Amino acid sequence: MKATYRAMQITTPGMLELVERQTPEPGVGEVLIEVEACGICGADVSDIEGADPSLQPPRVPGHEVVGRIVALGEGVSSIWKLGQRAGVGRFGGYCSDCIQCRQGRFQLCESRPVVGASCDGGYAEMMLARGTGLVSIPDDLGSEEAAPILCAGIATFNALKKSGAEAGDLVAILGIGGLGHMALQYARKMGFKVAAVGRGQNIAEDALKLGAHLYIDTKAEDAPARLKSMGGAQAIVTTVGNAEAVSALMSGLAPRGRLVLLGAGKDPLLVSAGHLVGGERSVLGSITGTPFENERTLDFSVLAGVRPQIETMPLEKAFEAYQRMKSGDVRFRMVLTMKEPADAH
Repeated sequence: MKATYRAMQITTPGMLELVERQTPEPGVGEVLIEVEACGICGADVSDIEGADPSLQPPRVPGHEVVGRIVALGEGVSSIWKLGQRAGVGRFGGYCSDCIQCRQGRFQLCESRPVVGASCDGGYAEMMLARGTGLVSIPDDLGSEEAAPILCAGIATFNALKKSGAEAGDLVAILGIGGLGHMALQYARKMGFKVAAVGRGQNIAEDALKLGAHLYIDTKAEDAPARLKSMGGAQAIVTTVGNAEAVSALMSGLAPRGRLVLLGAGKDPLLVSAGHLVGGERSVLGSITGTPFENERTLDFSVLAGVRPQIETMPLEKAFEAYQRMKSGDVRFRMVLTMKEPADAH
């Protein structure tokens, strides 16, 4: 094992700097992961732009991490072995002691580490992780394609499972980006009639190739009316944080339909109480999930042939890759790889 490793840290809010750090030893309940790939997620924006400049050393972002275990701390479960491939998502473990953990709601742990925000993440060659946050990676998935599933994948997979829709029901996916392109694939494989809802025709062809039965362009037609003409959507899964766009689509819900929110915008969501009450409709927020649920998502992805569409860039170009993600110039997920340049050292 090398004595040092490369990492991209947030030296000042909004900026990433390539540095060399001392390789740490894992503490009690921790493992050291040699990172092979780390996805760049939209949630990284708040971590990078809003970083605390007083942190020393500065924070390393990234929460779609796949690598191999190279060191085990005391107290880590015996299911984890040296050399085993493992991943870490947005929430890096749980305490097992709080009321949420005692009820088995580990994703809602009151002291969960938020990877890339409250602890260092995977824009680095090495990363410490809690054993309780580890996710086993199937052999049939490459590290680069597995990484986005640990956040974008589980978020959309779990949202669809919570939607209340059954095979054959109409399900609408609002927002066809990094999350939405996964949601379309999962929804199609789960047997739903899938409507992709986006703004403009530039994404229509991609949406149909990804699994949508139809594409609704909100710039060209009345999206709620289109949904209602088909009996209404049993579920709308929204991956965007634009509250106005979400509110506008809600009237397309069928009676007893459910709106599942993944996009965490800051603006209040305008909801018609009469529309909810009169049709027994509901609104549900959905977060990512537990490590076990993440493994279920990965296994389903292998079983059903669902894969993220990715572009890769090396670690040292993380800031460029991050800027491309922010600009929307990616089809559909950006993933960092950790192979060191041949002329390094």
